Amino acid sequence: MTVDLDAAVFVAGHNGLVGSAICRRLRRVGFRRILTEPRSRLDLRQQTSVLRWFEQNRPDYVYLAAGTVGGIAANSNRQAEFLYDNMMIHANVIEASRRVGVTKLLYLGSACVYPRLSAQPITELELLAGPLEPTNEGYALAKIAGVRLCDFYREQYGCNFIAAMPTNLYGPNDNFDLESSHVLPALMRKFHEAKEAGRGQVEVWGSGSARREFMYVDDLADSCLFLMDRYDEPGHVNVGTGVETSIAELAGMIRSIVHPDAEIVWDTSRPDGMPRRSLDVSVLAGLGWTARTDLEVGLARTYAWYLDQLHGDEAATAAGLRLGGEHHGFDGKRAEPSRADRSQVVVS
Repeated sequence: MTVDLDAAVFVAGHNGLVGSAICRRLRRVGFRRILTEPRSRLDLRQQTSVLRWFEQNRPDYVYLAAGTVGGIAANSNRQAEFLYDNMMIHANVIEASRRVGVTKLLYLGSACVYPRLSAQPITELELLAGPLEPTNEGYALAKIAGVRLCDFYREQYGCNFIAAMPTNLYGPNDNFDLESSHVLPALMRKFHEAKEAGRGQVEVWGSGSARREFMYVDDLADSCLFLMDRYDEPGHVNVGTGVETSIAELAGMIRSIVHPDAEIVWDTSRPDGMPRRSLDVSVLAGLGWTARTDLEVGLARTYAWYLDQLHGDEAATAAGLRLGGEHHGFDGKRAEPSRADRSQVVVS
């Protein structure tokens, strides 16, 4: 299928990391009717409000990138909140999409929903094949429910609802709050604050041995448009780079960009999370799509964006970092800094 550029496209979670990247990509491609709604006007956890909004606006396509997310600490301490919020958001948007006859919906899952000890790299068949990671079980259960909802709505109602399972994401509009962020933006902020304060050491949780796959969010947005246009099958599709990086390697890369003189101190009393997680992306590659942004390039662009949010474009230029580039995902507009909004609409 080919998506009409005049179609009404709703991006749920447009202020978050993933949603904002999808909006940038849609604008760049030339879509003219991009629908968004701030949480202050539409709480996706409220079924009546969601149904009313869908009936009034009648979107043709839906990108479901909204949810409550966070890093290890937030996931561990707020399991009930993460489970409840995400189940309500996903169920409400998917059901409303069915009721108004949405042509197609793309649901964004998360690689963290795979079993803790999955065979690596993780194929799509590993879903529900073993026990989940205890530190994010609530979030994972909600995301699994969303993935399966898409499959069941296809089976029972004939809805063209598909699901993508992204790996760890980073980039513009990420959450840099140390209490709720993921490892990459948390490390970037820690090194930046240490540099600003003149501290020579940066403490990092865990042993550094855990291995992860990191994907620049504008690559994910590009894959989402690709799947919306070309994938219509049951079952979710992994989206990633296929490249693993240890947390120690990641910390070293961020240090070299942000604070090269810093010493890394590992706090091994803190959890590592899953020992290893990378995705088998052969299904997506077989469809004709691969990621394009190298990790070090993406880190430099992300730090440039972070500096711009703090101090303006002059700081990024002075640091020798570049915001430019065709596929970097920065559109010249500052992100909403509200932690309240961000905690509700970012996808992991």
